[in-house]
Amino acid sequence: MEYGEHQENERADPVELRTEGGMAVVALNRPEAMNALNYDTLLRLDEVLEDLRGRRDIRAVIFVGKGRAFCVGADLKERRTLDEWQVRRNVRKIREVFTAVEHLPQPTIAVIHGYAFGGGFELALACDFRFAAEDAVMGLTETSLAIIPGAGGTQRLPRLIGPMRAKELIFTARRVRAREAYDLGILTGVGPDPMADARSLAEEIAENGPLAVAQAKFAIDRGLDGSLATGLEIESAAYEVLIPTRDRVEALEAFREKRRPRFRGE
Repeated sequence: MEYGEHQENERADPVELRTEGGMAVVALNRPEAMNALNYDTLLRLDEVLEDLRGRRDIRAVIFVGKGRAFCVGADLKERRTLDEWQVRRNVRKIREVFTAVEHLPQPTIAVIHGYAFGGGFELALACDFRFAAEDAVMGLTETSLAIIPGAGGTQRLPRLIGPMRAKELIFTARRVRAREAYDLGILTGVGPDPMADARSLAEEIAENGPLAVAQAKFAIDRGLDGSLATGLEIESAAYEVLIPTRDRVEALEAFREKRRPRFRGE
């Protein structure tokens, strides 16, 4: 299963961004390297995320990989040429970029096909939702390379499936197939066309107030980091942001007029 044509041109944009209505598709574009993440790719992905963060017209962001894999993680060919300072630089940058993915105000969806290992799997874990093809294989395989997941894997996976199962997968560097990943609670869905599933979810989300969706995401994500009392305070503050918005007034007017609301993100 492949997304896009194989490209040998090293000067090709390593991360492509295209928009379709209110949806953005971010495509890793190093198919010759199974979308391995070198430093230039991380810098480009950071630029794309910065652009998306401020766009009111984008209601959801989908991440895909071109070629035969979603992403196999760090570019080990590049890593072999780096000194220790450069390794630390790369690890810091990938952690920062995936945190930026997590903090995008729009809902994010990873569409996984082929392989998603190491940093590739961590990119998917930084998204709100994950759909996978039936033949997809994924895992945090870093301990097999005498390192640990360094872009959020040791923190996001336990929060998703619990510490015991996460330790089992990380300590063993085990690779799991899509159905097992779904059973573990890692995936939102598995099917023959995960891109169609992702689009369907994105379209359903896009029908609702974009500011409300963004504030709901903020309240959930930040609230989970603290106590229930703290979470309720975060929820209250997020609700307060929405009270003066035009979209809230539009929703009430649409209800009165028995029509669908036209949300503008204002």
